[in-house]
Amino acid sequence: MPASLDTVFAALADPTRRAILSMLLEDDMAVTDVAEPFEMSLAAISKHLTILAHAGLITQEKRGRLKWCKLEPDALKAASVWMQGFGQFEPVNLDAFEAFLAREFNTPSD
Repeated sequence: MPASLDTVFAALADPTRRAILSMLLEDDMAVTDVAEPFEMSLAAISKHLTILAHAGLITQEKRGRLKWCKLEPDALKAASVWMQGFGQFEPVNLDAFEAFLAREFNTPSD
């Protein structure tokens, strides 16, 4: 069962997890390689990876003695579809809106 939108957005809320996802866009990586650029313990990185895996954004597998992380490209589909629903609205022209309000309430605009 796919992760809920809440779980996906909660996972994406953290900048470290977003950085990890960006790194995994390039290729699968061993956990130790994922941890390298961050100034935190391997245990802390593992917690971030667990959250990403729980959200379905990555998978982890043992290859020999190392644990590898792989980005799951379809995992963001539901979130993307949900966000695209907001793209159907026209952007608000604030200058025109301000002029409209000024006319309606007889107040001078800039």
